[in-house]
Amino acid sequence: MQPFHRVTSIPIPLLRDNIDTDIIMPARHLKTVTRSGLGRHVFENWRTHPDGSPDPAFPLNDSRYANATILVAGRNFGCGSSREHAVWGLVDFGIRAVIAESFADIFASNAVKNGLLTVELPRAALTRIAAEGEAGRAVTVDLEACCVTLADGQAYSFAIDPFRRRCLLEGLDEVALTLARHAEAIRA
Repeated sequence: MQPFHRVTSIPIPLLRDNIDTDIIMPARHLKTVTRSGLGRHVFENWRTHPDGSPDPAFPLNDSRYANATILVAGRNFGCGSSREHAVWGLVDFGIRAVIAESFADIFASNAVKNGLLTVELPRAALTRIAAEGEAGRAVTVDLEACCVTLADGQAYSFAIDPFRRRCLLEGLDEVALTLARHAEAIRA
């Protein structure tokens, strides 16, 4: 897992509430056990018309966000059934951080296990960050400082569980962290 310290990117504005895991990763793509290639299916039902052609109005299809690594959403992101594929798809798409008002617990847990930072901020901050994205201005998500900083210097602090923070900073999933902590006992 790639360590996460900070990312700077134009944020993708997707300020919608209750984006569930089926919206993030449609069920028809859950048969695979490989993570590679799932990025092309992220938000597929919203990104494409019924005939499969791209919907140019959907933010992930907008060329301004072609290399974006930050997604800004609304309340209750990742709700619904537990689908680690939703996280795998976001990461494969290139997303390193999702900023939202709140997250479903199981999604947040799956996210940290796969190197995806979830940041909770109030709606007013989300609106401001989304506006930065719409204006083409980059923001920085800094896990070391636990803040999101806009181009004009405005900063929003966020809280994160210390264990999750450490795992992300060191690029360790729970298994790797356990092995690192108990390496001597395992060797014995």
